[in-house]
Amino acid sequence: MRHWGQCSAGVVAGQRVYVLLFDAGSDQEGIHSLELSGRTVVLLFEEHDDAERYAGLLEAQDFPVPTVESLDRDDMELFCEQSGYEGRFVPKGFLPQTAEERLLIAPPERNMDTSQWRDEEAVEERGNPELEAFRRRLEGLL
Repeated sequence: MRHWGQCSAGVVAGQRVYVLLFDAGSDQEGIHSLELSGRTVVLLFEEHDDAERYAGLLEAQDFPVPTVESLDRDDMELFCEQSGYEGRFVPKGFLPQTAEERLLIAPPERNMDTSQWRDEEAVEERGNPELEAFRRRLEGLL
């Protein structure tokens, strides 16, 4: 497994990856992330089916249903770097070796309450023009 921010050797230029977006295309759009050991991690799936399966597992936990979106891997790496996130590439056929790695193929049994994330995000965006500009760039990738 390759963590973003490390050498991109072996990455094909223009490679597409799949991410999970909530409220895709709206002013409230957000990307699915995990909190792992104090880091915010965004999952970057190599295979569409793996991303769809993960989205289905979230839905089964009564989590808001995300949309699976195909985006350019380089653009997503840049997005994560500029946002202070850690991206994790989840290759086809990935087999976890640790409890933390298991979260890359199945969400935790307990998720954060989502009832307030939209309100908090709106407050943050109004106070941060740089974040708002970055959000618009991410929307442009779609």
